[in-house]
Parts: sequence; C-alpha cells; structure tokens
Amino acid sequence: MDSLYAIKKSIKNYASGGNVLIVATLLAFIIANSPLADLYFSWWAQPISLQVGGFNLFSHGGEPMTVMTFINDALMAIFFFSIGLEIKREVLVGELTSLKQALLPIVAAIGGMVVPVLLFMYVGRGSDFLRGSAIPMATDIAFSLGVLAMLGKRVPIALKIFLTTLAVVDDIGGILVIAFFYSTHIEVTYLLYAVGVFLVLWIGGRAGVNSKLFYFALGGVVWFLFLNSGIHPTIAGVLVAFCIPAKPVLATSHFICTIRQEIANFPQEQFEDSDRSIMLSKEQINCLKSIESASDKVISPLQDLEDTLHPVINYLIIPLFAFANAGIVLSGLEFSSLFSGISLAVFVGLLVGKFLGIFLSSWLVIKLKIVPMPTRTTWKSLAAVSVLGGIGFTVSLFIANLSFGDMGPEGAALLERAKLGIVAGSLAAGILGYIFLNMTLPRQAEEED
Repeated sequence: MDSLYAIKKSIKNYASGGNVLIVATLLAFIIANSPLADLYFSWWAQPISLQVGGFNLFSHGGEPMTVMTFINDALMAIFFFSIGLEIKREVLVGELTSLKQALLPIVAAIGGMVVPVLLFMYVGRGSDFLRGSAIPMATDIAFSLGVLAMLGKRVPIALKIFLTTLAVVDDIGGILVIAFFYSTHIEVTYLLYAVGVFLVLWIGGRAGVNSKLFYFALGGVVWFLFLNSGIHPTIAGVLVAFCIPAKPVLATSHFICTIRQEIANFPQEQFEDSDRSIMLSKEQINCLKSIESASDKVISPLQDLEDTLHPVINYLIIPLFAFANAGIVLSGLEFSSLFSGISLAVFVGLLVGKFLGIFLSSWLVIKLKIVPMPTRTTWKSLAAVSVLGGIGFTVSLFIANLSFGDMGPEGAALLERAKLGIVAGSLAAGILGYIFLNMTLPRQAEEED
C-alpha cells in the first residue's frame, strides 16, 4: 500500500509538472521566432561564475560555463539526481522490487529503446548524423503523464503505473547511454579524486548519515570532479542518489511511542485561559521540538529528498531546460526538412519506433503468458499508451545537445533539425495517443480497488 501511495503521488506530481513544461516549450518557440529572438539566444551564451578567490566553481577546462551549459550540466545533474532517487525507491519498495511484477514495463521499455534506434539508423544510413542515434530512445514522463491526466479517472491506475515504470526504465537506459557514449577524454586524476569522495558518500549512506548538507556538499564535489574528468556530470547526480539512505533513523513504532509520550506529558496549564496567554512555556516548546525531531527522523533521507525536490524539478528545472533548449527558429527551416535528414529520422524513431517497440514487446510477453495483461487494460488502450511513449521531449533534447553541441556550425544546424524532429514527433505522439485513448477508454471511470 505504501508503494502504491508513492506511485500515485509521483504520477500526480509529474502530471501537474507536465502542464508547466508545455507552457515553457510554447513560450520558447514563440520568443525564438519573435523580435526578441536575438536577446533570447544571446542570454544563453552569457558566462556564469561562482568565484571563491581565483577559483570558479562553474568552470570546465579553465573556461567559465555559459548560462546554457549551467542549465544542461549543473541543473540537469539535479534532475538526474532525482531520477536516481526514484530508481532506488522503485528497486527497493516499488514496481521494480519484483522481476515478475516489473517484467512487462521492463521488456516494453527495452523494445521501446532498441526499435527507435534501429529505425533512426536505417533512415539515416550513410549520413553524418548517426552519432545522434540515441535521440529517439527516451520517453518524457512528465509530458506523457500530463496527457494521461487530461483523461482523469478514466485511465486505470495499472496503465498509469505501466507508463511510469516504463519511463523510469527508459531513464536508466538513457543514463547508461550518456555514461558510455557521451563522455569525452578521461582525466584520470580528477576521476580518482571523484571515486575517493564518492566512497566517503557511500560509507556515510551505509552508516545512516541523515544530514542533507553532507550529501549536497560532497555530492557537489563529486559533480565538479566528474565535470572536469570528462565523464558527463549528470552521471554524478545518479551515483550520489544511490548513496542516500532509504532507511529512516527512527522506526515507525518508536516514533508512535515518542509522540504518544510527548502528547501525554504536554503541559496544559497555558491553555486554561487562552484569551490571556498566547505564549508557550519553555516546557511546551521543548515538547513540540521533540515531536518535530521525531517527525524528521521517521522519514528516510531518500523519501525526504525526493519529496523536497519534486516541485523544484517539475516546476523550475525541467521547464527552464525546455525554455532554454526548445527555441527553434523557423525562418531558416523549410517545412519539407521535416521529411528528410535527421528530422525525419528522429520523427520516425519517436512516433513509429517507440510505438512498435513498446507494443510489440508487450504483445509478445503477454501472448506467451509470461506476464498478465495489466488490470482493466485492453489491447487498444495498451496500443494507445504505446503511442504516448513516443513523447521523448526532455531527455531527447538533452541527448541531442550531447550529440551535436560541440560540432561547431555543422553541429548547430544538425541540432536545430534534430529539435524540429523531437518537437514534431513528441507533439504527434501526444495528440494521437490522447485521441486513441479517448476512443478506447470507457466513458465512465470504473471504481478502483
């Protein structure tokens, strides 16, 4: 029941954050094609620094970060940190606890990663943009759950859990791809320092250190060392997340006993005449502080950080990332470019590849009776959700930047066309997925157990 509650809360958070993400994306698109375009693009190229004496924390190879690189390399590391927390929770107490329980979304996610990449490579065979083959492999959890939220309670919880778990497994795949294929030349010295600090974090996590400052301070050091080691710094966010303790300091039974004892011993004399006294006594304050301390200790650091970061991620970091990266200038693009080159490869990978990969993989394991069909789910609704899997927006944009962001003018042109394919493919997947779900789901919501 605790796992189901966590899943439902996560779905609600992502779904509501999806609306903000949509607004940020539309705003970026509008501004990039308005008289404010020059200001919009020049702002992201501004250098950013955090100086401590002669040392700039936000520097890479001696060069200061721009606002854009700060968003993509620093703020997105926090996003991947939250993804790491979610993955760890799912493995310990969620949908990934049992292989049998998680097998359907895992197989669907693998199919939904492999087929789009193969389609991309087929469409782009012999071209110069094959290094972007991983762009269509991702599913944007916020956007896709935002579409499901538009259909309200008509969507069965099992279908929402399927899509959420699939997106989490997709994130794991994206993390592995970033780690193995988008790291640059490795600086061994920085990497060894990073490993040393990471071991301190790991030991602290195993020892049950409960301090957020401990993890954020040392996690920041690991991030900086990864940034300068040549390994993409977002990987640091994931690794640090795995160190966060999932076990609370105070057991639930001990917490209940403490609360009952403090309430029983709470001095009542100050409330005998509430009109004359509104100030608490020292004894009452101490009692309330004991209750507050116990309340903090009964929540595990993992749950506490995940809950704290959700609003920051969904309402600030991801919308800001979208606002910075989704600005596509249409004046230099012809509509026909969507049907050629990298734009076509990304579009086909997201819209066709994700659907085929997710649905056919799911069909195979269900037909072989390896896993059952999700509760209250039909083949038509499963197919519709498979279409929604083609909303690749956030991580697809991220991988596109990693693929072409350092290739100069040629890379910039490829990046613009990749963005066009991402936006068009994600938009088409969202609209078609919504239409198909609206047609296949029952008109009235059925009662959930």
